[in-house]
Amino acid sequence: MRSSSPLRSRVAAVIRASAVTVTLTGCHGVMSALDPASHESGMIASITWWLVGASAVIYAVVCAAMVAAISRHRDRSASSVDLSAPSERMIVWYGAIIPGVVLVALFVLTLTAMHRYPATISRRAVTYHVTAHQWWWDVSWIDASSGRAMHSANEIHVPVGAPVRIILTTDDVIHTFWVPQLQGKIDLIPGDTTEIRFTALHSGAYRGQCAEFCGVQHAHMAFVVVAEPADSFANWIASEEAPAAMPSDSARLVAQQLVVNGPCATCHTIRGTSASGAIGPDLTHIGSRRMLAAGELPNNIGTMEAWIANAQSLKPGVAMPSMRVFSGGQLRAVAAYLEGLR
Repeated sequence: MRSSSPLRSRVAAVIRASAVTVTLTGCHGVMSALDPASHESGMIASITWWLVGASAVIYAVVCAAMVAAISRHRDRSASSVDLSAPSERMIVWYGAIIPGVVLVALFVLTLTAMHRYPATISRRAVTYHVTAHQWWWDVSWIDASSGRAMHSANEIHVPVGAPVRIILTTDDVIHTFWVPQLQGKIDLIPGDTTEIRFTALHSGAYRGQCAEFCGVQHAHMAFVVVAEPADSFANWIASEEAPAAMPSDSARLVAQQLVVNGPCATCHTIRGTSASGAIGPDLTHIGSRRMLAAGELPNNIGTMEAWIANAQSLKPGVAMPSMRVFSGGQLRAVAAYLEGLR
């Protein structure tokens, strides 16, 4: 019976190591830092895998040493252990040397990755200014060379293969900007600015998330980074720069007047109209966004109606009040008008 115990321990260790490996190899998807889509996230993923590998080696060595020690001394009392014996000295020596070597190697690996991180800002960098609010993201794009600018919310478009610089600040509490597939986390500090840079390698829509607890709706403070070819990005910028199109029919024109002359205009801007509120997101092209309410709802007429009428039920505590001032017909018309702002 005693001879089978070390064998069971070895088998258990192998099973645990296998389970960890299988779990990590399944770490992919829109919120996985191990499924990189940029130069920078690739470096982070590489360091992570080296850490996992080194940890696995250390774990295996420690388990093997523990099993060997138990096997050799299972019949001895604790007081009989002789640290001057060769085997015990070997364990003590490797217990200090191996971790030290591994830590130094990982330190060098990290420094090498940091050295590859661009120290200067490329003149081609697409620059955004992002301000966090409880619980949404205000997005501005500025082209320093031409002075062109646009304003949006909760959605950032970037060209594939071009460096991107995002300057970050917050309007209230500490938030954290995190797009796992594109870059690591960085905090947004009240009264200060931070910045993050990355270069997307593949087209796609990458989900971002506030990663610092910032209030009751922290989990519902998401955004999307859309990486696309340069010509698509240029078209998107041109579309976002333009003011809202005038309604093409009388029904939408009536709905527009309900928005710009009603409570919506107190908090929201719709460029090209008299609505110029600065509390909530810019709605000029809200119909072109993938999601509503910072990733809370898919963007369509039905969810637009629900959000306008029941914002406090869908996202309690958000600054957007539940708008009960519209009749059923007015609510549908307003939702259709806003959904048509593309």
